[in-house]
Amino acid sequence: MPNDMDQTTDVFSRRESEARSYCRAIPALFNRASGSELFDADGNRYIDFLAGCSSLNYGHNDPDMKDALIAHIAGDGVAQGLDLHTDAKRSFLVAFDECILTPRAMDHRVMFTGPTGANAVEAAMKIARKSTGRTNIVAFTNGFHGVTMGALAATGNGYHRGGAAMDTSGVTRLPYEDYAEGVDSAALLEQMLADPSGGVDAPAAIMLETVQGEGGLNAASDDWLRRIERIAHDHGALLIIDDIQAGCGRSGQFFSFEKAGLKPDLITMAKSISGYGLPMALVLVRPEHDVFGPAEHNGTFRGNTHAFVTATAAIRKFWADDRFERELELKSERLTRNLQKIADMLPGARLKGRGMMKGVDVGSGELAGAICARAFELGLIVETSGAHDEVVKILAPLTTPEPLFDEGFGMLGQAVRDVTTGMRTAAE
Repeated sequence: MPNDMDQTTDVFSRRESEARSYCRAIPALFNRASGSELFDADGNRYIDFLAGCSSLNYGHNDPDMKDALIAHIAGDGVAQGLDLHTDAKRSFLVAFDECILTPRAMDHRVMFTGPTGANAVEAAMKIARKSTGRTNIVAFTNGFHGVTMGALAATGNGYHRGGAAMDTSGVTRLPYEDYAEGVDSAALLEQMLADPSGGVDAPAAIMLETVQGEGGLNAASDDWLRRIERIAHDHGALLIIDDIQAGCGRSGQFFSFEKAGLKPDLITMAKSISGYGLPMALVLVRPEHDVFGPAEHNGTFRGNTHAFVTATAAIRKFWADDRFERELELKSERLTRNLQKIADMLPGARLKGRGMMKGVDVGSGELAGAICARAFELGLIVETSGAHDEVVKILAPLTTPEPLFDEGFGMLGQAVRDVTTGMRTAAE
């Protein structure tokens, strides 16, 4: 009989749920990771351009975060603190205030939710509804906000929505910017809300991602974002920015909405907020909308103390001044150049995204999937996104060294050549 010393992967197919996902396309047995590299049990090395789906913006096992976490554990620091006051939580709040909120003149309070992004979205939607006394939430096509029932109602993806096996409600969905040619979606939203026969109930909130990660790297313009913010406030709705994937530097600044000059009422964060890949999520809420009573939205793991430790180290290391942000601007330019070379190899391909959250729309989910599969064989981990999985999406750690970055793109370019050559050969 198999036992716990079994070194094969058979146990995953025998015992793990059919809901498993990433491991189907990336079937290695990983046992070690450092920076932007993963290693499997056979000693094979992979360059990681997935980064835990942007939950590892600072790479695997950052040494400063690791040292801080080890010291906390070795000193019998609190591991499970519910929402009690702990020195780890205090240190995080002080660092977040000093390095993130105060420099940006943000008066938001920090609400710790359950440790997933979906939980943060659920909390934000509930806050908006309680604060305004309304129920409707306006969300957008191709948005992805999570797969718990409230968040799923706002998620556009039909496959994920089908997993609910029941009706989802409470959300009005409208076109994201450039969803349909010739349609000014901001003007459409404003007209429908202003028209008493428009059929859209007065919303509690308008919720959006400034860059739709799972939706295909659709990046909204600054002008469109500002118009949506104005529309929300003109109609008594709160603006919720879902910064779970696009935040923590991924789109260029700590928050993805900074360049547009937005002042969201509610901001959801997760993924890389812990800095180390540890589960952690939060909602930033303007004081006037901080309406929950004690434990009205609670959760046993809303105080992940280990995540507080690594998050504090990450903020102090990368966001105490503007050096890291300036580095990201240069890296984004390098990413764009490399992606353009890939796009130039494929007729009709085009670049999408913003900052270090970019990819190439190759026009076909089959082609994008084949490219990513071949890249994995060559030693590069990369995924697809979009309504038809047609976008090859790059989420490399923001700390990836330039030589490793170029090596990874060398693998991606080779994958494109191999796949397209194989397609031409098959056609002949």
